[in-house]
Amino acid sequence: MGRLEIQDLHFSYTAGEEILKGINLVLDGESTAIIGQNGAGKTTFVKLLKGLLRPTSGRILYNGKDLKDLTVAQIAQNIGMVFQNPYDLGLSDRKLVSIASIVAMNPDVIIFDEPTIAQDYAGKTRIGNIVKKLRNEGKLVLTIIHDMDFVADYFDRAVVFAKGNVLLEGNPEIVFADADVLEKAYLEQPNVTKLCHALGQEKIFLTTDAYVEYMRG
Repeated sequence: MGRLEIQDLHFSYTAGEEILKGINLVLDGESTAIIGQNGAGKTTFVKLLKGLLRPTSGRILYNGKDLKDLTVAQIAQNIGMVFQNPYDLGLSDRKLVSIASIVAMNPDVIIFDEPTIAQDYAGKTRIGNIVKKLRNEGKLVLTIIHDMDFVADYFDRAVVFAKGNVLLEGNPEIVFADADVLEKAYLEQPNVTKLCHALGQEKIFLTTDAYVEYMRG
């Protein structure tokens, strides 16, 4: 099992302009979606997890070991990342080939960068089932993503980034219920949640299946 501890993490590309402003997180066991608008610091954050960037200050510990003491190659043995736009196939096929190549390396931590881009419903379902399978195998699965419906369907936890800070974290029911924080981060609730609110439902529903089951009950 991979465990990541992020301790007071700061990062700047240039002096005087912080991208990450003291992130503190523990990522351990739960499949976790990092959500937020462009410029929130999500991509910078996962590049730091991969060792592609190094913190300005603060620490990232992988199973208790500081990543600064490991090379990028050593980190890659344990933390794999499925990039958003790899190879020369069609985008949908590229994503699936990329997932297969990273899974074959059998790292303890797997990071998905916008996994649902160019995927139809069947493709999203296939990738979602991969996320669930990896999580059930004890992998730490992370994603940076704009697809709130996919987060609601397949992830145990969501972390809201905005302007280099974590505004909110918790299970999707807690995160997507907080409309004020989502608005501050320029994020929307899942489509089913918005529809239920429009229909006057006070209870939070994240997926169609959950809403249908509630109405049948």
